[in-house]
Amino acid sequence: MGSDGFASRIARQRRLVTQGRTRPLAWRLEQLGRLEKALQPEEELLEALAADLRKPPVEAHYEISSVRQELKLFRRQLRRWLQPERVTAPLIMQPSRAWVVAEPLGCVLIIGPWNYPLMLLLSPLVAALGAGNTAVLKPSEHAPRTGELLAARLRQHMDGDVASVVMGGPETAQALLAHRFDHVFFTGGNHVGRLVMEQAAKTLTPVTLELGGKNPCLVTEDANIPLAARRIAWGRFLNAGQTCLAPDYVLVDPGVRDAFLTALQQAVLDFYGDDPQASPDFGRIVNDSQFRRLAALLRERSVLWGGHTDPTERYVAPTVVAVEQWDDPLMEEEIFGPVLPILPLPSLEEALDAINSRPHPLALYLFSGRRAWRDRLLAGTSSGTVCLNDVVLQGGIPQLPFGGVGESGMGAYHGRAGFARFSHQRSVLQRPQGFDAPWRYPPYGNRLRWMRRLLG
Repeated sequence: MGSDGFASRIARQRRLVTQGRTRPLAWRLEQLGRLEKALQPEEELLEALAADLRKPPVEAHYEISSVRQELKLFRRQLRRWLQPERVTAPLIMQPSRAWVVAEPLGCVLIIGPWNYPLMLLLSPLVAALGAGNTAVLKPSEHAPRTGELLAARLRQHMDGDVASVVMGGPETAQALLAHRFDHVFFTGGNHVGRLVMEQAAKTLTPVTLELGGKNPCLVTEDANIPLAARRIAWGRFLNAGQTCLAPDYVLVDPGVRDAFLTALQQAVLDFYGDDPQASPDFGRIVNDSQFRRLAALLRERSVLWGGHTDPTERYVAPTVVAVEQWDDPLMEEEIFGPVLPILPLPSLEEALDAINSRPHPLALYLFSGRRAWRDRLLAGTSSGTVCLNDVVLQGGIPQLPFGGVGESGMGAYHGRAGFARFSHQRSVLQRPQGFDAPWRYPPYGNRLRWMRRLLG
């Protein structure tokens, strides 16, 4: 579809909003119900995710169930969220009524990533539809089976003027961004995120950027080491490490380092067996480019265990690497693969200084029973999310806002935060016509003294 085709499509979808047809609660609930039907039957979706990422059925089901949980919350709470919020006007403006009403933005663009190609495309769509918008969706070209199946399902169950799907690569995304949308929602890497923001600025289109970063994980000497190792191994090697919330490196107290490494290795053995490559529960790297990047990071490096790669399957084994210096190449950018650097945990203050000297992460993790460590970590750092004594799960609670800060993103969604993200908070003031105080109009005369008293 050419530029003119995009323009006419966006105009049609925006017109639906400007005509007021998307505002009724009944319309919104109908669209959410149609989207839920698009998730059935589930088996084809599981097969598509397996084809794109060799994603195990349980991990694929997590994507689908996450969208369903979001739908369930919206359908239960939407009536309440749509209620106008009353505001008390100052005494000097009485008699009057003031309120805030959430209104749709219009036609929004949602650009999805490849690592969770279903969940991270459809969860924002839930929020957009719940807020009364229409949407153009651009799935990732790196997960083609999932994108094509979602396009077919949405065509089957939803009106094209409500939600339409555009397939294609970077040139398609660039062509879409050349048009004025009422909001752009992008999930992906920092480099492309900057390009999206730059392009959107040309049309003064507001953006939400869900990016990533190097998520630190601290393990103190009083942590439950076997529990910490299992949870960290699960979060790091979930989806073959291609999870934006995964712990990107672990700072371990030297006193428990050996015990932690032993427990971590045992956890991987329990999860995937002696040969993770043969395990049905361990995924693959999405494409050759990402595989080569990860293989290059491991080349000529002494690993503690793991490290095996197979280009024919785009397989990278669960790998643990000892890192001594913060300027190590593994510490420069988000790894986004099944490789976990282990660093010594210095004092808490030194750890916080090191974390704060780097861009704000999307997630920050601490395994400790010390309340003082928890409080100091929360007060002395900034991150998109925090999880204490576990990893990744904070992203699965639809009532918790999800989003980054600084280089890990801008704007949050999930639940009410998503409803607010795709809404304009419109202020309304209503005053009667039958009363008009003369004091507000010139000539002002000597009113300054009593105006100071009245207005402060």
